[in-house]
Amino acid sequence: MSGEEDTLPPLAALLSAHAGAHAERHRAIWGFDGRLAKVARTTSERAIGQMRLAWWNDVIEDADARKGRGEPVVDAMRATGAMAAPGLVAMIDGWEVLVVEPEIDADGLRDYAVGRGGGLFRALGDADDAPRWLVAAGQVWALWDLIGHVDDPALSDAAVKMARDLLPQVEDARWSRAWKPLRIAFTLARQDVLAGQGAPAGMPRGLALRLLRIALVGR
Repeated sequence: MSGEEDTLPPLAALLSAHAGAHAERHRAIWGFDGRLAKVARTTSERAIGQMRLAWWNDVIEDADARKGRGEPVVDAMRATGAMAAPGLVAMIDGWEVLVVEPEIDADGLRDYAVGRGGGLFRALGDADDAPRWLVAAGQVWALWDLIGHVDDPALSDAAVKMARDLLPQVEDARWSRAWKPLRIAFTLARQDVLAGQGAPAGMPRGLALRLLRIALVGR
């Protein structure tokens, strides 16, 4: 990916840097998540939003690798093998909840978390048959991120509660070395949801220092 509009958010870029030889693959998957986020953020008509998400479904299913050629994220995903990652369609389904639902109830919030967060962690971890705790960790991260981007106090409170309720499922997690970026992302989210907080905007110094500490000492 290149160009200003394809620059990853600071957190995604830093997490990808901890992926070692798989850094570019991680960057491509985060770029894909960013494209889906843009659909949710800029769509005012549900039907149009669903069409834009369906386009990404078609790209993933295109065995000839023709559709979307020239689009920076599509090209990056194909070049790094990320297009074959598990969880991509689930991510689309998760983001679709935010596109089509004018008000998100508990079921919708859960569908978003399972799809976007569980799918994202499966994709980044290249884990088709992912352990349940990894999917739960992804859900916690997605809820934490959502909390930091919504202005609805009731929705934020519901997301905090749901994230906290998921934490026991991750207590006995065994993070492989390859999943270090996911461990860091989850630990950041866990710390904040326990304090009733969501993701901060951008990369404040405190978040960067916490990320470094988690990377070095694990907590």
